[in-house]
Amino acid sequence: MSASTAPPTPWAEGLPPVLAPHTRLLVLGSFPGVASLRAQQYYAHPRNQLWRILGELWGRPLHERPYAERLSCLLDHGLGLWDVYARCQRRGSLDQAIEDAVPNDLAQLRLQAPALRAVAHNGGESARARRTVQALGYAVYRLPSTSPAHAGCSFERKCQAWAEALAACGLPVQGRFVRSPGAG
Repeated sequence: MSASTAPPTPWAEGLPPVLAPHTRLLVLGSFPGVASLRAQQYYAHPRNQLWRILGELWGRPLHERPYAERLSCLLDHGLGLWDVYARCQRRGSLDQAIEDAVPNDLAQLRLQAPALRAVAHNGGESARARRTVQALGYAVYRLPSTSPAHAGCSFERKCQAWAEALAACGLPVQGRFVRSPGAG
């Protein structure tokens, strides 16, 4: 089938935000991958490192726990999840394949999470919305992507970057990634 006769890429709808009024830091991804959309769960691909990273930082094997328990732990720690895009057209899961993206209404965050202080962009595509987020008055962190497609950054380095962002927002971090005051 030639490109001109290929069927149109179907529209995909994103997932609702995972937020609470006491959420202090929001992890903002780009758009759920195929595995996440099928499961209706954030970061459902087994090689995505988000749940392993947070588990490492909180001393719990979150990647082994049921999804509802993961979300409960996340919210208990003051962390939320959402995506930059509400819907888009995309074949596969790569951010580079996103087309005709419709952004989420990030301004509604003030109503849903009044304690929100900062947004951590999970990867480069999400970080393209950095100026929009800053204009809303939030501190912004650009974190290394937890995607399996971002293999150029070690797990250790990802954990350290994520630990620094969580700690800067007053969220708990334990274990070897805790930095003492003045350490750099």
